Amino acid sequence: MRVRWRAVRTRLRASHPIVVLRWLRAGILGMVVLTALLYVVVANRAGDQAEAVRRTDGAIRQIVEAQGYAGTAKGALDLAIRTDAEELTGPGADFTNATAQVSALLTSAAEGNADRNEGRRHFQFVQGQLTTCAQLANRVVSEGPKCVWAEHARVADRTAEDGTAEVPFTGGLIQSLHDLEAIETAARDRQREARWLNPLLLWPLLTVPVAAMLLLVCATGYVVARHFRQYPSPALGLALLLTASVALTTCLRCRDGDADEWVMAIMLPLLVAAGALTYVGFKHRLAEYRFPHA
Repeated sequence: MRVRWRAVRTRLRASHPIVVLRWLRAGILGMVVLTALLYVVVANRAGDQAEAVRRTDGAIRQIVEAQGYAGTAKGALDLAIRTDAEELTGPGADFTNATAQVSALLTSAAEGNADRNEGRRHFQFVQGQLTTCAQLANRVVSEGPKCVWAEHARVADRTAEDGTAEVPFTGGLIQSLHDLEAIETAARDRQREARWLNPLLLWPLLTVPVAAMLLLVCATGYVVARHFRQYPSPALGLALLLTASVALTTCLRCRDGDADEWVMAIMLPLLVAAGALTYVGFKHRLAEYRFPHA
């Protein structure tokens, strides 16, 4: 390993500064191209996963809204029972409308289910609970809340037989809706930690080319200052700044799951501009040693 490193150092020292500048230019352009390729891959993959997170967020909001309507239905049924109106008119229009809203919201939320097969079974179970409660509540009987709504639809703590943990989906409708919300929230959190949304992968993946580009730009400045007694072109610093801004913006947008189309649409043009600036930054220096062929 040491022998190889010494050979590389000897070759670099023996090379003409113009040859070294050509290598550095190729390296910087390579880092710009690599950043562009990584951006395309990350933007596509992370965009799909961010869209799945947004769908799950929408499903969770609908489940929370369904909890409110379930509470409204419970209140309407309790009122009908207390006033003995259920024997004459049934549970009432408020109850019917509220349960219909719960059913519609659950159907819509199921489209954003993030827990796959297990989540689908949970949605079906809660829909079955809702149907059973509505059917029992519409029976005209003279005693107590139908479907034992007052006891089973309330939010209550449930524990396992050993009393150490709660058992999901063993309460009434409202409690099941809370269980469903908790399960979908946990699934959404797992989605946010997926490969292309995970900061532990994104940041090294996109910042390593920028760090390598920074080293190459510094090496270019050293060669130009030492061998040509001049300052390096500001175009190289601007190219580095554009490339770093693309990498950092992509990391932040993918982390937040908020990739605005107009923001992401300008990333590739910025990288094209960075490549052009890199070419301009080396052009004048290399042109000084370009001689016509005989």
